[in-house]
Amino acid sequence: MFICVERSSNVHLCLARGSNWSGSLIVASLTGAFGSSFLYGYNLSVVNAPAAYIKKFYNETWERRYGFSVDESTLTLLWSITVSIFAIGGLVGAIIVTPIVKFFGRKRTLLLNNLFAVTAALLMSLSLLAGSFEMLILGRIIMGVDAGISLSALPMYLSEISPKEIRGSLGQVTAIFICIGVFTGQVLGLPEIFGQEPRWPYLFGAIIVPSLIQVVILPFLPESPRYLLLEKHNTSKAEKAFQTFLGKDDVSHEVEEVLAESRVQRNTKLVSILQLLRTHAVRWQVITVVVTMGCYQLCGLNAIWYYTNNIFSEAGINHETIPYVTLSTGAVETVAAVFSGLVIERLGRRPLLIGGFGLMVVFFAVLTVSLTLQKTVHWLPYLSIFCILAIIASFCIGPGGIPFVLTGEFFQQSQRPAAFMIAGTVNWLSNFAVGLLFPFIQAGLQTYCFLVFAAICLAGATYLFFVLPETKNKTFHEISQAFAKRNKVSLEMQEMNHYPGERKSSAEQESNFTSSVNNGETKKGIV
Repeated sequence: MFICVERSSNVHLCLARGSNWSGSLIVASLTGAFGSSFLYGYNLSVVNAPAAYIKKFYNETWERRYGFSVDESTLTLLWSITVSIFAIGGLVGAIIVTPIVKFFGRKRTLLLNNLFAVTAALLMSLSLLAGSFEMLILGRIIMGVDAGISLSALPMYLSEISPKEIRGSLGQVTAIFICIGVFTGQVLGLPEIFGQEPRWPYLFGAIIVPSLIQVVILPFLPESPRYLLLEKHNTSKAEKAFQTFLGKDDVSHEVEEVLAESRVQRNTKLVSILQLLRTHAVRWQVITVVVTMGCYQLCGLNAIWYYTNNIFSEAGINHETIPYVTLSTGAVETVAAVFSGLVIERLGRRPLLIGGFGLMVVFFAVLTVSLTLQKTVHWLPYLSIFCILAIIASFCIGPGGIPFVLTGEFFQQSQRPAAFMIAGTVNWLSNFAVGLLFPFIQAGLQTYCFLVFAAICLAGATYLFFVLPETKNKTFHEISQAFAKRNKVSLEMQEMNHYPGERKSSAEQESNFTSSVNNGETKKGIV
């Protein structure tokens, strides 16, 4: 039965009675992701189709300035900088995101981040008209800053606005829109659309569209209720935010669930990275985030993109047809990510993450054999194509999105921005390392380079099998308790460390909470 709950002048949309998915929650997640993780995925793939035209533009610009053509090594260097500097910008964004989300909040950070996206889009799309390849390179690094901020702020926002029953599914929206962004970049790069020499600047100008959509819609949705309650101490707005996102009037249970954390947080400042690394109670959570985010980038998916065109060519696919066949990789990515979002709350994080890495080990091994022997058996190139699609699907069902979900689930409010900064730094440094080292690995090992990635996936799966607890449907407190023994912190000490106010009577708790709110907006009956 579809219902709509009205409160005051606001109308809260709700999908169905008893459902955790309210209309506002869906709109917030889709709008947030479309202007954030979608653009990250789009910018990963958008430079592939016009690569030859951009290099030609570089050469013509160089010749016009200096009177001679650029040599091959310099052109290769310029192109490598254009591609890899995106990761440098991402690292900068990941480093600066903590003070930004602290000062502006999660939602405003996403909105303000569009300034980077629009600036980058204008620089890159106008570079051909201005005859300046430096504008394109500068635009790429600014777009990287946008991606670095969004890949921390968006998962943080989604984890804080979602009920714990669907936190994993909502968190997978980040990965789903990354895949949709990659696929969109492939589609728009087709010759019939923008994949022609005079049209390639439009590929970068299109970045403005998702940004504008986010800027128009997101302001009408609330800020993270946990941020409002725990960091801004605004109970009235936090209550309204919960009501909007949950689609119901009575949110006393949700508010009370957060209050246990708020009693210690009210007198605790956001911790720094150094403080987080020194905290024994979250030591294994931090290690697990570093491992998952490192494996996320080092598992070899970038190597798959490198080999795709060559493998399709070896299978006898016409060169002009390969761009269309390559769309299958983006489609498989998207379908697998959506599948993961649908089943994550049923199967849990552990099976999808460990199983995804495990399947990648198997298919990397088969792909190595197939590529090594494909000239001796005529049907092996087709097996290679299957392995490529299987590796992409295995990545997207777990490793492609769950690391972002876990980072939001492992840490309490004061620790979460520092944790996302650590995760983002590892993510972008690993991304840059792959781009820098993979050509040398490939040149030295040829097709056996996939065994390196198989070993990384195996190591990641083994670590997660022994260390990672299941976090499905658990509160932040329960997840902390699951790590307590491994962190060598007793459950009692961990509870005192995180929630010392819980030992007080309920009357004393309400009195303390009310007295700590200076704006006078606390309402009786909430606690």
